[in-house]
Order: sequence, then structure tokens, then C-alpha cells
Amino acid sequence: MDHSYRITRRAFAAGAMTFGIFGASAARAQFGLGDLLDDGLGLVGDLGVGKWLEGEAPVTTALSDAEWANPALDNVDPPFTAQPLASLERTDDGGFILQPGWWQITAQSYCLHAGTHGPGGGDGYLYAPLKGSADEYVRDILRNSVSRPDIEQRQIQLLIWAILARAKFEDLRRELQVVASQLLSRRQLARLNRSAMDLVPNGMMGEVLGEVPGPLRTAFEAEAALRRGLTVGGASYDELEAIAVLGGDVPLGAGSREIPSGRWSDHPDGYRIRYFPSGYSETRTDIWVAEDSDAVGEEYDPSIQVAVPGNTSRQRLAQSGRER
Repeated sequence: MDHSYRITRRAFAAGAMTFGIFGASAARAQFGLGDLLDDGLGLVGDLGVGKWLEGEAPVTTALSDAEWANPALDNVDPPFTAQPLASLERTDDGGFILQPGWWQITAQSYCLHAGTHGPGGGDGYLYAPLKGSADEYVRDILRNSVSRPDIEQRQIQLLIWAILARAKFEDLRRELQVVASQLLSRRQLARLNRSAMDLVPNGMMGEVLGEVPGPLRTAFEAEAALRRGLTVGGASYDELEAIAVLGGDVPLGAGSREIPSGRWSDHPDGYRIRYFPSGYSETRTDIWVAEDSDAVGEEYDPSIQVAVPGNTSRQRLAQSGRER
């Protein structure tokens, strides 16, 4: 692997959290980057720094989108015997047709926020909708993976990291390109390539980012490391995971809320939902459908649901209909 862009987990976290707090356009204003980007650094524009600073992130779902928490039901279980969600009728998109009851599934879940800590420490998760410039691609990868049990979970996670890092899919290692072609359409792959960012050549990172303030510089370098590892760098899954999923002490992130484990969300579609992650790659989901709920007979589609942590230093988690 090319080690010129290897960074520490701590450095990645600092940059990623700063970028998450300020947002791209806000960061530009906060740090006075307008003149820097507009007054002649053509190299910066060519390599995509301006797009990185100004564009909408691939996934933007945040704690502020989790509007349906119901603390009055903390420590309350549904008045039913828990049944496997997989026993319900499935849809073509890998969803489930809901019926009255208490439904449970332990399914594959995915890291949606590279550079943050995994679940743990009793921190709870809430429902929020999948949002962002790449929500369509993440959704379709998750939906289409249900009918492709032959594709390993790690391969799916690598594709999601490639989207988060804005990597060029045509530059991914061959086996990942094959998996991408099985889960996304040619049109989608072409659009992902057009919205991707270039690799920063060896020795040019300092020139490209010479006057960009430290926190944003760290975030850009971290994304570049992930992008390089997924394409020409030949990084192993464990190496990429070490960049994306942090270890060590977990600080309380900016804008965090105290959410206990197992708090219900009153889903806008008429049912209640709660999450119990075990690491980032596995989540038990409970769904409570009342007898008179409007959700009876409607679809629960995991691919458009995100489990969002109360502590913003932790991973937000994409959900899937693939059982563990």
C-alpha cells in the first residue's frame, strides 16, 4: 500500500468531526476560503477541493433529522410476543409487509460515517431517513444486496465507503467493480464517476492545501487516504476499517443528545422502531405495529432507514434486509 497518505485514527476523527460540524459551505465561510479558492489556485479546483468544500456530502443524515424519539416509552416492550420479522411477506425491494405485532430482526448494518467511533457505551440510536447527494446509490446497493446473498457483507461495505470517499468507481480494484455492476446500473455508475474526486498525486498535498486551515486539511487528507486505499493503494479491509471506524476513548461529539439504548422512535409511517447495534456491522431492530396502526399492510424498507446515534462521535448505521 502507498503509505504517503496513511494518517492516524485520531487525525481522521478530528477532521471528520470538524467537517461534520461546520458543513462544506459553512466551513468555506467560517475559515475565509472564498478568496483562496476563487483567486487563482487552479490546481485546487482541478483536484476537486472546491467541490469537496462546496458540494453536498454523499450522506447527510444527522441527529437533527431524528425527529421522532419517544422517551415516554423507555424500557417499555410491546404487548405482543416477539416474532421474527423474516416470517413476514417480503417485497421485491427486500422490504417487509407489516402486520400487527412485535417484530425483530438481527440484520447486517453498515458504517455510514467514516472517521467516527463504533456503537457502544450504552449510547442509544434513533430513526432518521437516508439523505444526501448519494442516497439513491446507497439505497439501491442495500436493496439489491438482499437478492444477492453470494456477495459478502464486506464487499458491500467497501462500496459504501467508496461512495462516502467519492472514489471513482472505474478505478476501484477489479473485484469491487464487478460487485458494483451487480448492485448498481450502468447509468448510476457513470454518474458516480462524474461526481468523484481525483487522487492527489504524491508530493502535491502540501501544494494543493497549503493555505487551507488545519482541521479542513486533516479532513481532506483523510478522505484522500480512504479514496487511495480503495483504488490504487491496495489497502486491506482491516486497514480501511482502521481509517473509517475509530477505536479508543469516545468523546461526546458536538450537538450530541442523551439517548439511552433502546429508545423507541415513532416512525412517520405509523409504527415504532428501535435499534440495538452490536458493532457497526450488525444491528437488532425491533418494530412495534399496533393493531389499529396505519402501518398494517404497508412496507418496512430498511434501505431508506438510518440508525443515528445520540453521541455524534459514533457511527451512523445504514440498515439492510439481510439477516446475520
